[in-house]
Amino acid sequence: MPVTRIFEHYGPTPPDPRWPGGARLALNFVINHEEGGEESFPDGDPRSETGLTEGSTAAVKGRDLAAESMFQYGSRVGFWRLHRLFTERNLPCTVFAVARALERTPQCVAAIKAAGWDVAAHGWKWEMHAGMDEATERQRIADATAIITREIGTPPLGWYTRYAPSENTRRLLIEHGYLYDSDAYDDELPYWRDVGGKPHLVLPYNLTHNDVRFARQGMTSGLEFFEYIKGAVEMMLSEPGGRMLSVGLHNRIIGHAGRAAGLARLLDWVAMRPEIWVCRRADIARHWTREHAP
Repeated sequence: MPVTRIFEHYGPTPPDPRWPGGARLALNFVINHEEGGEESFPDGDPRSETGLTEGSTAAVKGRDLAAESMFQYGSRVGFWRLHRLFTERNLPCTVFAVARALERTPQCVAAIKAAGWDVAAHGWKWEMHAGMDEATERQRIADATAIITREIGTPPLGWYTRYAPSENTRRLLIEHGYLYDSDAYDDELPYWRDVGGKPHLVLPYNLTHNDVRFARQGMTSGLEFFEYIKGAVEMMLSEPGGRMLSVGLHNRIIGHAGRAAGLARLLDWVAMRPEIWVCRRADIARHWTREHAP
């Protein structure tokens, strides 16, 4: 069945989310753990993935060893800088994990589990599902779910595709027992969708309040990132009702020292604001299921 577009929903009077502790904003930091899950020649792919790397002044023909090493920086160095920033401040976050990346980074897996971070599936490999045939996509979801369950010890509650899902993705996720997906960019609060007669929770994500702004030349300094996200938080707190804000991070982007300095400043700032609930994505999903049943 084709996906139906809905242009209006909560409107001018969004519901009170009733966030825990009277908070007015649910703030969820998401670390995208993709390194090792991208296309590469050693994995038999026809090209080297260059997405969200520092870029080149000229196209590389054949295997791009520079891009490969930039991905490796993410798991070798960037992840551990982000891990330290969050754990030193005792702040939770969510990991959008590519299954193959988890398999190849057992030290990271151990650290994720020890920190109590929740893991949402980010695909079997770092790929878009748009245009993927149903049988292939079903197998991809099954493989990703099985690997993450084995590596983390519990099945993932949520899913996020690399940018673009297919029209079948949400239905197939329900087949595999997922509580929610984040394959939507259309709201600032969770909502329910009817999928084949079954209620399914959507926790919208965004690419706007996201460190991809660095890779796309929208930002150049950690201070810019701090001011930008701080402004978004202040705007949301000034508005009626409550909101949810997802801040997307990548090991190989904001994990670099100059950018991470801005993240550290942001974490210190939000930790001092009692009206902000810094939480995991699983916490939001469980809260919404309990307080706002379909």
